Amino acid sequence: MTPEELYMQRAFDLARLGIGSVSPNPQVGCVIVKEGEVIGEGWHQVYGQPHAEVNAVASVKDQSQLAGSTVYVNLEPCSHTGKTPPCAELLIKQKVKKVVIANIDTNPLVGGTGIRKLSEAGIEVVTGVLEKQGRELNKRFFTFHEQDRPYIILKWAQTTDGFIARSNYESKWISNEFSRQLVHKWRSEEDAVLVGTKTAAHDNPMLTVRDWSGRNPMRLVMDRFLRLPDTLNLFDRKVQTICFNLLKHEEHANLTLIRLDERDFIKSILDYLVKEKIQSVMVEGGSLTLALFIEAGWWDEARIFTSPRLFHSGIQAPKLFYYSLVGEEKISTDTLRYFHRISGSKPNH
Repeated sequence: MTPEELYMQRAFDLARLGIGSVSPNPQVGCVIVKEGEVIGEGWHQVYGQPHAEVNAVASVKDQSQLAGSTVYVNLEPCSHTGKTPPCAELLIKQKVKKVVIANIDTNPLVGGTGIRKLSEAGIEVVTGVLEKQGRELNKRFFTFHEQDRPYIILKWAQTTDGFIARSNYESKWISNEFSRQLVHKWRSEEDAVLVGTKTAAHDNPMLTVRDWSGRNPMRLVMDRFLRLPDTLNLFDRKVQTICFNLLKHEEHANLTLIRLDERDFIKSILDYLVKEKIQSVMVEGGSLTLALFIEAGWWDEARIFTSPRLFHSGIQAPKLFYYSLVGEEKISTDTLRYFHRISGSKPNH
């Protein structure tokens, strides 16, 4: 790695510390270097609080060192006033010499204007350093702004013989306790998790972060004809929950019923989530719900646990198509495989 890439990698590492806390903002880390020495670091920690550049500048003990320094930041500094002032203007004010960026911000509110402001102020700007890794880091943010939908992760556990549940739809504890803990970690990283009617009824999931630290995601359930009993864990009013249905709209504390048309039901859900600035959704089942997303092409990533257990009969696991296997690991007795939807395979609108 070149020195520029090493500093950018450090910015990525810092940025990751904000996952689960900064959405709908991107994850951003910042490293400030002067004469080959790191003099400041920071990252965006909580949505609505100071951005990475602000925290990095504030961390520099001798503020006079900022003049003539080089700033490494994984995303183009913002140029607009939102919940915080523009970071591009802060760097100009501090008279930094150079700004090295991994990715240009594709949010229409920024979209190159931060870079233009820096350049017009005489600051050297370098872009595209570890660009691919930067896009992976902020895949949720880029998908949301470029495709006008949340980033969608499919997750399920299946037996070695390919079943996702027993014939009575019971599917608890196919995977082991370590895999289940990992799922709780994943939930803390996403804006929302979604299940269908049968999973809600038969598994009665909480869809919370219990075996990990972090925020609970928004809970989403598809219940077209409002047949689910209000005694389910999903309706305990402890976590913000949305029930998508065909019959009525109602609002309660931590529970909202959203009425949608049957036609393009999944697309209507995604459009609603975009309006609410939900940038990522993990679809946790069941088989029919997962298949609806797969068949429509509304997914980006699948994470599939395969357990050594055998059911011999039951509800078959969904089948992916237009995908590539991008990783595999053992989680104790389970095998976890990561898949990406092949770029260019378009959703069926």
